[in-house]
Amino acid sequence: MQEAVIDNSAAADSAVLRQVLLDAGRLIVGKPLELRLALCCLLAGGHLLIEDVPGVGKTTLAHVLARLLGLDFQRIQFTADMLPADILGVSIYDRSEGRFHFHPGPVFAQLVLADEINRATPKTQSALLEAMEERQVTADGETRELPEPFFVIATQNPRHQIGTFGLPESQLDRFLMRISLGYPHADAERELLAGADRRTMLRELSPRIDASTLATLQTHVDRVHVASVMLDYVQTLLAATRDSPRWELGLSPRAGLALLRAARAWAFLDGRLFVVPEDIQAVLPSVAGHRLVALDGNSTELVRELIESVAVP
Repeated sequence: MQEAVIDNSAAADSAVLRQVLLDAGRLIVGKPLELRLALCCLLAGGHLLIEDVPGVGKTTLAHVLARLLGLDFQRIQFTADMLPADILGVSIYDRSEGRFHFHPGPVFAQLVLADEINRATPKTQSALLEAMEERQVTADGETRELPEPFFVIATQNPRHQIGTFGLPESQLDRFLMRISLGYPHADAERELLAGADRRTMLRELSPRIDASTLATLQTHVDRVHVASVMLDYVQTLLAATRDSPRWELGLSPRAGLALLRAARAWAFLDGRLFVVPEDIQAVLPSVAGHRLVALDGNSTELVRELIESVAVP
């Protein structure tokens, strides 16, 4: 009886989350997979990197998710002259009181959009990425906790564009997933061109859940069961990347943990409390693509070939 109650609860939660995706799909048209991956990333408690050319809806996606999930939102536009204090905050001396007061920076929000993160210098990038990892900020010898939940959605332009500072592999690893929106197909682009202004539509969006509900859903995701045979499958995938001559380095154990977190969230979106191979396969390109350096070919395509080459249990 208890299992049936839990299953019914998971189905109800899944229905609410599907409504979030439907609402988001009215603004981000023609990208259902990318929207689901983004929501999956947040449910798993991870940070999201979106790499694409300007103008395809990266910033709008972050705004939409913040509005629908009831999260406090801040946008940081990264530039080459930005300093770490512009993100974290700064202490200002108050003469009347004879002491310093800390003024929190924009990182103190539940969902932070780090727009064009690779236009900032490595020192400034590191300040944000440290906050992402530790979920706290240390300034003037005092540690301040960031809000809960805390997510970063970072966008970056393709590396070949002028004025960009590519994120090193160790910093890319801080992102649970990396996705690319790409250009819309013809029908979706027509709907976008003929439709209402996206900023107007965004203002009209109403939250489907709030931050506390999202935190509860995350605890439910953590309880999604992963059977021993699924752990075997993940280990086989990890080993295949380490043994293949097509990769500079294979996936780390931390990447394996990230893959399991994302697979649990993907299963939960389907209303299931157990992981199947299709969940792992669905999230693997987004979890592994930015953690692997291909010696030849495209990393994302090679990950898809990896899925096809490893036997499903």
